[in-house]
Amino acid sequence: MKRIDFFIVIYTIIILLSLMYATQPLQPLLAEEFNVSIAQASSFTGVIMLFLAIAPIIYGYILERVNAKRVLIVASLILCTTNICLGFSNSYEVFLFLRTCEAVVVPAILTACMSILASDKKNIKLNMSIYVASTVFGGLVGRVMSGLIATQFGWRYVFFSLSLTLLVGLYFIAKLSFTGEATLTKAKVHDALLILKDRRFFVIYLLMFTVFFVFGGVLNILPFRIKEQFPDVTEAHIGLLYLGYGVGIVVSLMIHKIVNIFKKELHAIMFGLFVLIASIILFLNDNIWFIFSIVFVLCFGMFTVHTVSTRLANSMKESQKSLTSGMYLTFYYLGGAVGTIIPAMIYQHFGWEITLATFSGVLIFVAWVVNVNRHHFKAYN
Repeated sequence: MKRIDFFIVIYTIIILLSLMYATQPLQPLLAEEFNVSIAQASSFTGVIMLFLAIAPIIYGYILERVNAKRVLIVASLILCTTNICLGFSNSYEVFLFLRTCEAVVVPAILTACMSILASDKKNIKLNMSIYVASTVFGGLVGRVMSGLIATQFGWRYVFFSLSLTLLVGLYFIAKLSFTGEATLTKAKVHDALLILKDRRFFVIYLLMFTVFFVFGGVLNILPFRIKEQFPDVTEAHIGLLYLGYGVGIVVSLMIHKIVNIFKKELHAIMFGLFVLIASIILFLNDNIWFIFSIVFVLCFGMFTVHTVSTRLANSMKESQKSLTSGMYLTFYYLGGAVGTIIPAMIYQHFGWEITLATFSGVLIFVAWVVNVNRHHFKAYN
């Protein structure tokens, strides 16, 4: 792979993830702007996660292969147009419709980018590690920058600026020398059920659904909680809360050392779950600086579980790797999609403490499930 192609793909991934999560720090502001509930405002992020969960399956049945470069060009044009329109939106229905249009094309771009990176067989492991780090960095940049831009210039300029970065990306995408195709997975129900009957995969998929349900839920509700406690806090301050997300970059690149400390991968997962449960309890503190620091702890626990689980899921079955990986991402993003809506409803009706108790309860449950089934993973420890 040419170096310029590599950098174009990484730039595209970063901008795409920035676009996905740019609405999160703005959700209290958008809820007030459109006069909607917390759960309705949360759907601006949740709809994209939902499509990331189901799109690989749908696309696999519609298309066998697509030209990766053409996908990037067409999808980027659509995203550029929708973001300009988002900046001019004056109603909740229009805003949600445009975000849904973006949700349809976001999975196509990620699939195309992964196909280009995977085409470099010599450096595929390094490229995938950088891919994960890029998605984390994009999520971090999108949240922090949207808060800063909204505070300085207004929320509409967040989407105008994203359109500008997409236009720059289009210029570079046109220069891509890669002309290959992106292969899409056609998931058969029978094959998927056989994989789920394997207790190891069932446990890993349930684990990631639950963990991303909690993680996505906390990061989604946090802006509303901060605004409730500190009404004068700006979107820039809320955006800075997500700096802890950068821990994911470090964890994804250092996971070998973390696993070595605990000797066994399942021990590392249990440690990550313990850190997650502890961080949820610590969010009961009302000090804004303490909350800021706990986000780092939350992210460390989540990305430890996520990265180790990814390693396990990819090592447990030699055949059908594309299907097992696709199902992993489906459960992961489905957890995130549900996590942006259900916890928001619980928070709105029952408050912060009950929401945290719910998060703690589901994490304790999944930790118990992992522990009960630990003997199934002996060969991979």
